[in-house]
Amino acid sequence: MAVRAVRGAVQLERDEAGHMDEQVGALLTAVLERNDLTDDDLISIWFTATPDLHSDFPAAAARKLGIVDVPLICAQELDIQGAMPRVVRILAHIESDRPRSEINHVYLGTAAALRKDIAQ
Repeated sequence: MAVRAVRGAVQLERDEAGHMDEQVGALLTAVLERNDLTDDDLISIWFTATPDLHSDFPAAAARKLGIVDVPLICAQELDIQGAMPRVVRILAHIESDRPRSEINHVYLGTAAALRKDIAQ
């Protein structure tokens, strides 16, 4: 079984904890479903949030989904002028037999504009 990385992002409409839980939960669910993964396939997940998000930790959404025994960490994204606001990104390390070329990176909604080269 190989170790792979899968990326993803979602742009929030507003900085509210409930909305963050909903949107980050949807992102994580999509990553798992599109890559035929279960919680047991997860090694770790890095979350980043743009500096304009303060309402909650994105990792809290993973815990609410039941992802409780996977190491998670949150960090702040660089504050780049003109960057898309209110974005949560993930970098999940997984165990998968899929070749790297068959990993489905997930960019939901307007966040698809961030990585048109790999968004699916």
